[in-house]
Amino acid sequence: MDNLLQEIITIKNLLITSPLLVIGLLLVFGFFLGKIAEKFKLPNISGYILAGLLLGNSVTGIVSVKMAHSLQLVTELALSIIAMTIGGEFFLAKLKQMGKAVIIMTISQLLLSFILVTIALLLLGMELPFALLLGAISTATAPAATVAIVQSLRIKGKFIDYLYSIVALDDAGAVILYGIVFAVSAILLGVTSVDAGPMMSIIHAFLDVVLSISLGLVSGVFIHYSVKKLRSKNEVLVITLGILILTTALANIFKLSPLLTNMAGGAILINLSSKNHRVFHSLEKLSPPIFALFFIIAGTELKPDIIFQTSILLTGMVYVIARIVGKYGGIYLAGRLVKAEPRISKYLGLCMMPQAGVALGLVLLIQASPISQALPASQQAILINMVNIVLFSIFINELVGPPVSKFGIIKGCNLEE
Repeated sequence: MDNLLQEIITIKNLLITSPLLVIGLLLVFGFFLGKIAEKFKLPNISGYILAGLLLGNSVTGIVSVKMAHSLQLVTELALSIIAMTIGGEFFLAKLKQMGKAVIIMTISQLLLSFILVTIALLLLGMELPFALLLGAISTATAPAATVAIVQSLRIKGKFIDYLYSIVALDDAGAVILYGIVFAVSAILLGVTSVDAGPMMSIIHAFLDVVLSISLGLVSGVFIHYSVKKLRSKNEVLVITLGILILTTALANIFKLSPLLTNMAGGAILINLSSKNHRVFHSLEKLSPPIFALFFIIAGTELKPDIIFQTSILLTGMVYVIARIVGKYGGIYLAGRLVKAEPRISKYLGLCMMPQAGVALGLVLLIQASPISQALPASQQAILINMVNIVLFSIFINELVGPPVSKFGIIKGCNLEE
C-alpha cells in the first residue's frame, strides 16, 4: 500500500512539472467550477478563483509556488490587456458628455477610502508610514473582475460608461497616489535610496509616472500606425498583441508601471481614430481564456490559513470594512453632489469592491524595494504583516466582491437576474 501511494505521489510530482499540462488542468478545472458558480447565480470568476485555491499550494499543492511563479507571464499579459481595455474608455468625446461627474466621483471614493483606511489602521496602533502605505494600496480596485463580468453579461449603457471610466481613473489615481505616498513614507521612516535624498525620492516618484505615461503614448501611436492600413482582423490582433507585449516588457525592464503605461496606450489609441475600436475588438477574442487563467492563477496565491491569525484577522477586517465604506460612501456622496441618476449613486459603489493583482503587486513591491531592506527587523516584520493583510483583503474581496459587483451591475443597468 505504501509503495502504491509512493508511486502515485511520484507520478503526480512528475506530471505537475509540465507547465503546459498545468495550464490545461487549470483551464478545464476552472471551466467546470465556473459553470457550477453560475448555477448558484455567482459570476464564473468566483469559480475560477475557487479552482485556483483548490489546486494551489494551500490545499492540494498541484500548482506549486514555483509553478505559480512560472505562470506569471499569463498574469502580466492579462493585466496588460485589461489596462489597455480600461484606457480605451478614456474617449474624450464620451468623457466630455459625462462632464465633471466622473472625475468628482472618482476622486471622492479614492480619497475617502485612503483616508478611512489610514485612520482606522492608526487607531489600531499601526505606525503612520505603514498606515499611509496600506491606505494608498486600498484605493486600487480589480479592473479585471469588472471587465470580465460586463463582457459575460454583454451589456452597455450609461451605467457601464460611468463604471469603466471610474475604474480606469481609479487605478491610474491609485498608482499615482501610491508613488507619492511611498516617497513620503520613506522620508517618515528616515530611509531613502542610496543615491537620492528626500526631495529626489519625491521627484523620482513623479518621474516614474511621467515616463510610464510617455511610454504608453508612444506605444499607442505605434499601434495606430501599424494597424492603419490592415484589413484582416487576425493581422490586427497579431501586431497589437506583439506591441502590447513589447511595451509591457520595456516597462518592466525600466521599472515603470505596466498598468499606467498600457492605460495611456489605450487612451491615446482610442482618441487618435474611432476606427481603432477594432483593435479592442480583436483583443476581446483572446480575452476569455487569458482572463480565466488570470483569476485561477490569482486563486493559487490565496492563503486561507492567514484567517486564523488573530492579529491579521482583526486588522484585515478593519482594512476591508474601512475600504468598502470609503469606496461606496465616496461614490454615493459624490453622486448625490453632482446629481447623478439615483441608480448610479446607489449601485455603482458596489462594483468597486474587488481587489486583486494591482494591490498585491504594490505591497510586494514595497517588500522588495531597497528602501525596505534598510529598515530594522521590527519594521520589516510589519511589512510581512502588511502582505498578509492585503492577502486577507484579496481573499475576502475576490470571493465576495465579484457577486456583489454583478448584483450592482444588474441593478444599475435595470436588468433581471
